[in-house]
Amino acid sequence: MSNTVETIKISVRNLVEFIMRSGDLDNRTGGRKEAEAMQEGSRIHRKIQKQMGSNYTAEVPLSITLDISLEEISFQLVVEGRADGILKEESEIVIDEIKGMYIDLSYLEEPISVHRAQAMCYAYIYAQQNSLESIGICMTYCNLDTEEKKYFKETIVFTELSAWFEKLTGEYIKWAYWQIKWNHKRNDSIKELEFPFTYRDGQKKLVSDVYVTLLRSKRLFIEAPTGVGKTISTVFPAIKAMGEGLGQKLFYLTAKTITRTVAEETKQLLTEKGLLLKAVTITAKDKICIFDKADCNPVSCPRAKGHFDRVNDAVYDMLVSEDDISREKLLHYAEKHQVCPFEMSLDTTTWSDMIICDYNYVFDPNVYLKRFFQNDKKNDYIILIDEAHNLVDRAREMYSAQLYKEEFLQVKRLIKGKDKALEKALDTCNSDLLKLKRECDDLKEWENISDFVIHLMHLMSKYEDFLAEHKEFDGKEEVLLTYMNIRHFINIYDVYNEKYITYTDYNEQGDFRIKLLCLDPSDNLSVRLDKVRSAVFFSATFLPIRYYKEQLGGREEDYAVYAPSPFQMENRLVAVGMDVSTKYTRRNEKEYLKIIQYIKDFTDSRQGNYMVFFPSYQMLFQVEELSKGILDNVIVQGTSMTEEEKETFLNDFSLNPDISRIAFCVMGGVFSEGIDLKHDRLIGAVIVGAGLPMVSGEKELFRKYYQETKNSGFEYAYLYQGMNKVLQSAGRVIRTTEDKGAILLLEERFLDNRYQELFPREWFPYQVVKKDEIKEVMLKFWQSHGL
Repeated sequence: MSNTVETIKISVRNLVEFIMRSGDLDNRTGGRKEAEAMQEGSRIHRKIQKQMGSNYTAEVPLSITLDISLEEISFQLVVEGRADGILKEESEIVIDEIKGMYIDLSYLEEPISVHRAQAMCYAYIYAQQNSLESIGICMTYCNLDTEEKKYFKETIVFTELSAWFEKLTGEYIKWAYWQIKWNHKRNDSIKELEFPFTYRDGQKKLVSDVYVTLLRSKRLFIEAPTGVGKTISTVFPAIKAMGEGLGQKLFYLTAKTITRTVAEETKQLLTEKGLLLKAVTITAKDKICIFDKADCNPVSCPRAKGHFDRVNDAVYDMLVSEDDISREKLLHYAEKHQVCPFEMSLDTTTWSDMIICDYNYVFDPNVYLKRFFQNDKKNDYIILIDEAHNLVDRAREMYSAQLYKEEFLQVKRLIKGKDKALEKALDTCNSDLLKLKRECDDLKEWENISDFVIHLMHLMSKYEDFLAEHKEFDGKEEVLLTYMNIRHFINIYDVYNEKYITYTDYNEQGDFRIKLLCLDPSDNLSVRLDKVRSAVFFSATFLPIRYYKEQLGGREEDYAVYAPSPFQMENRLVAVGMDVSTKYTRRNEKEYLKIIQYIKDFTDSRQGNYMVFFPSYQMLFQVEELSKGILDNVIVQGTSMTEEEKETFLNDFSLNPDISRIAFCVMGGVFSEGIDLKHDRLIGAVIVGAGLPMVSGEKELFRKYYQETKNSGFEYAYLYQGMNKVLQSAGRVIRTTEDKGAILLLEERFLDNRYQELFPREWFPYQVVKKDEIKEVMLKFWQSHGL
């Protein structure tokens, strides 16, 4: 073990919040999130600080270094932070801690313990460094809506303060010691780690490209066809970089549960090769909760009672006992210590080397892991983003916000007679929306809604007061949901810029809504990406790469690479049916019968499993009805399948099937992405149509915006999204280097240059066919492989 003295730094705030947290998990209050209070609070801080006079010094940096020796390890613990203010009075020095809050201060009878503890930490550091026998602390609370203030002052003798601080840091030292010891163990295992496979063509270069990206703190965009081994080719160099001090923590982000499993399996494979790495997967609260419904409060859940009193012990017990953190082990230790498994998993991320989770936990403004991304400073984090083409639409959705007029009326009905001030605030906002509704026949854009937003902010203040007084009442869930929607709307309005538009319209049920629509999410994504060392985006369908690079926050200096396909060209047949169209004007029985004949000739050429992908359920069902008596053994994707139904559906795709099976599926659906039917579990796919989204009012807003800004309205609003669905669907066919399969594209538009520019390299050369030619083409292909 190395004897070099290492340094662990922790902020005053993080130290006290970690060690001193206690009490229950409780979701029964809406409480505007602390991040918002911090954001608005910085303005209040400055205002209060300016009012304090010449004896007051604002924003004073304070730091203390403790020399620690435990067993064979010596290290320095640096506790640092910035005191809001130091007041030099005649009789004493006073440390001022300012907190902006949204709650009514009359409810506050004493300072909140973690806030007082922050002030005490600064007081100890200042008193110790200035040899003071005693020092004052003042908690200054300010209501962010009314600017009303409340003060809690006291004087503490240094001996008492010193004993308190020694106890506080002593609690943390065991965690710091464990962290250093584990990092040595982990890094030693990483040094010995070798790539677990023989490199495929181009794979070694891909691994090198990822490593160089991390070394240079850049962002990398990889288009890597199926079979390249994207997961191992990104995870392996990222872990090697961590071992060399180029990354403190690794985030592996996915859009779907199935790709999370691939990341877990890759990590497990490296574990079997000798890697020691603590990785935790964040499972959604409703999926990991021990009850049928997650309701996190001490009345509904026994584990919520005193959760924060026990959770640190639970996490520490697991960390020191287990080298590999699986979901089962997480559940075991959560049960052992009677804590919430979801909250425990979040706390485990603080000490994990690798975090596998949904995009939301890094990018979503409502649920992101604030412990890692809340501060302004840049961290040595590495982010790997799988199936990153999904992030464009997901990000647009995350950074958009909408409110329905009916929500305000529903809340008013539910709280009727309980709070006059809240009812009045709801009425005001409803009246605002009524005025907008009167001017909106179908869809209308708006330049200025500032009056409505001001009224929403006033409503939030009244909402806070109501929720502080009423913990339980009928309709609580609906009232809280609207509260969250309003808060999100205000938050999005705060980041609103020229890449947004505001519009009103009606949903299918005729409900009136107002929406802040994010047209380009790159600025919002960059806010998070700028806080990490490096990000690697990868997908099998990343065309055109400039579009994805632009939408996902790529910069001029960032890299984009294409990983060549490892498949032999002759193992894949790509054919384009030139005499088929799925344009709306051509959707009729005659065209559908032509499609059915294509499917029949394509699937009759060899016994096996096939998938046919349609642009919509409507077309799928129409073609299925017409195919009865023509096609045999057709199975159909349902509109809302359970997990068990999906599994049964895929299990029908067996190896060496005794009959041909044709599955009718939807492009962009659950079976068009992320499923892995290797070898002859799937030997052919028919793609019906170009996958273009339905024309809608919102899509037309995208088209208009990108026509004005990029002169590419159709491409940005429709073409790129449609072709991505096509490429993903086609990607189900050949999964390993031994696979052989055929892809039939039924749409004359695929011969248009705009579409062909989006074909991946490995699709060339392709064959152009007519309905009466496909049978012969298919027979020749299979015969060339002796099948």
